[in-house]
Order: sequence, then C-alpha cells, then structure tokens
Amino acid sequence: MENQKNLFERSKQLVPGGVHSPVRSFKGLESTPRFMEKAEGAYIQDTEGKSYIDFCMSFGPLILGHKNSKVEKSLQQALKKGWSYGACEPYSLELAEYILSRIPFLDQIRFVNSGTEAVMTALRLARGKTGRDKLLKFNGCYHGHVDSMLIKAGSGLAGTSTASSKGIPKNVAEDTLILDLNDEKALQECFDVHGESIAGVIIEPLPANNGLLIQNPDFLKKINSLCKANGSLLIFDEVISGFRVNFSGMAHDLDITPDIVTYGKVIGGGLPVGAIAATKSVMETLAPVGDVYQAGTLSANPLAMVGGLSTLQQLDEATYKKVDDNALKIEELFNDWFKSYENGKFSHYKIIRYKSLFWFAPNNSNLKSIDDIPQNLTQEFLPLFETLLEKGIYLSPNAYEIGFVSLAHDSEVLKDLERRLYN
Repeated sequence: MENQKNLFERSKQLVPGGVHSPVRSFKGLESTPRFMEKAEGAYIQDTEGKSYIDFCMSFGPLILGHKNSKVEKSLQQALKKGWSYGACEPYSLELAEYILSRIPFLDQIRFVNSGTEAVMTALRLARGKTGRDKLLKFNGCYHGHVDSMLIKAGSGLAGTSTASSKGIPKNVAEDTLILDLNDEKALQECFDVHGESIAGVIIEPLPANNGLLIQNPDFLKKINSLCKANGSLLIFDEVISGFRVNFSGMAHDLDITPDIVTYGKVIGGGLPVGAIAATKSVMETLAPVGDVYQAGTLSANPLAMVGGLSTLQQLDEATYKKVDDNALKIEELFNDWFKSYENGKFSHYKIIRYKSLFWFAPNNSNLKSIDDIPQNLTQEFLPLFETLLEKGIYLSPNAYEIGFVSLAHDSEVLKDLERRLYN
C-alpha cells in the first residue's frame, strides 16, 4: 500500500503543485494532502485505510452525506442506460420542473458543468440584457475563476480595481468595480458615479469563501434597491448557499428577489454541475432564442441531472431541520472543546454558523468583511487543522474555507466526534 507522502511526490511530477485545485493543497502544513479512495455517510477514508469524520463534504454538495443510498440507486439505474448523449434528454427536464415548480421567482433554468461556468454565463447574460459593460463585485466573495471575478480593490476612485491573478488583461479588470462588504456609504458613492454603466451586481448573499461573513440584511436590501433604481441586474451567487440553507436559498431567507441566480454543488448531488436561473424575459436573452451565446458539450449531463433530482427530492422541511440540528450540536461540541483542549490552547476560536455551514473563526470578533479578519488567521489555523487531522477529523486545509454538515452527521457520528476530540 503506497503511503500518502509517496502518492503526493508522484502527483507533483504530473500535476501543478500536485493538486487539481489549490484548495486541496496542504500549503504551509507539515503533513501532505490525504489521498481519499472511498467514503460513506459522514466518513471518508484515505488510501492507507484511515477513516475521518468529514466536514469538507466535497466542499458542500453532499448535504445528505457520502453515498446516500437513494442517490446511489438512481445513479446506478441511469448509468445502465448511458452516461452522455450530446442530445436532448428527459432527465434535465425532470430536474428543471422540480426546481422551478418550487421556487416562484424563477421561470427558466439552464444547466452547465460548474459554478464557475454558471457565473461566467450570468455575467455575460447581464451585460447582454442591459447593453452595459461594468460589473460590481465585493471583496470577500468568490465567484469562481472567471477573469472578471479574479479582481481586487485598486486605489483612488471608489470601486476601481486591479487583477488579483496574472493572465488577466488590464481592460478586463477596469470593467469590474469592487467594494467592501457591509459598506453602504461606499456602495451609494459607487452607484452615484457608475450607476448608468453597471450591468450587474454579483454577490454571495451568504459570503462563504473567505470565512463565513454573515451580512446585515439591510446591506443586501440596499444593493437590491440601487440595482432597481439604476437598471442593473442583481445576481445572487448561491452556488454554496442554494438548496443548502433551504430549498429557495438565501433569496428566501432575505426576502429579496434577485434578477439572476447561479447554482452548483447541492444541485448535482455531488456530480459536476452548475446552473443559471431567472425570469423568462432574462433567460431568453440566451442563445438559441437570444443573442447571448452559451454552450457546453456535457451540459445537463444525465448522471448529474439524476443525482441532483434524487438529492433534491429528499430535501423537505424535516430533512433541513435534522441537518441544522446536527450542525447546532456540532457547534456546541467544538466550542466546548476549544475551551478545554490542553488548557485552552484553541480558546481563541469559536464557531460561526449559519444553519449547516460553519467556520472556525477568531473569537471575540465581529466579522462582516475581510478587513475584520486577523492577518495571522492562516498561521493560527495550521496547528488546529493538524491536531484535528491527527484525531481523524477532516476539514478543508485552508483557514478561510468553511465546513459543512450533512444529514449523515447523526447522533452516532456526534458520539464518535466527541470521542475523537477528547481522546
């Protein structure tokens, strides 16, 4: 049996940095990435046979847990029929009808292959619908690796920006405005200057990629009102929060109707998927009806459609309550352990939680924007991550990533978690 270190050395020769996504790297850690070969329920197992309670859960899609029996059965049945057609098929219709019949502010949906692709399409759609070029985003929100979204704040006039990655043309950065979260004054000033040029405003209504930065609802409602007043489209990026906080996402919790919503993760039940949804008048700006082009060889892949439908069909009010109850108990368990472990070694931590999403956050902090996050967050997180990994508790190896609770994190798993924490 090849150990983790040897696997990683092999991988580094074949793959940049040894990983297919930077968030999987163990950068700054003494140990190497774990190569996982199987999973079930709330557990994931590496190639050496070590089992971990998983709170990464494939970065969010697995709200029912790994290898949910109903999802597995539906996938097996679909696989027997075929796994890619490159033609129209009934599976996407079933998933679309199920979603649209339950979310009243959406008329149409188009399935793609990832959250990044969904965002890319939503931005192009906003520009095509409005005939404008500028986009507004916020520090602390992540929208995939689309060029126009890999942007950081510049200097000078409110909202100016520069690229945060090499390989992004200067003119792309210039068309993306960027502001800090929870800053209504800067938001108003930006619209005062650029309002007539802004095609769309994109935001995670529950920012969950630079920590869990739960926003003041009034700030989000201010964005919505300014969009309406200026003819800009409001885009809710619910790739993470969609179908996880509840079936209708943060739009429901905030009582805000966005113009466009992007989805991913839960919507495919753990298979590669993304989606864009809006009213018919907006969506029919897309080809072949409209002039905004979008296409994809594997879009609405039948396995992803079947897996997604089987997942969503299990997400009733009782399921959401069970998942949220599991998360509350996990929050309490970790918060108690932070105080007691090795005379309070990790007492400077607390859990910030929104339903089944949680973040290991600095204690005694009011965290609404990335400027509120201590600069030493990663340095402080590494020993905590290593400690939990050794105890068989798996998180994303990044201080800014959040954790996810599933239906499978039940009372038996909670007992095992307590045992692992205190042994």
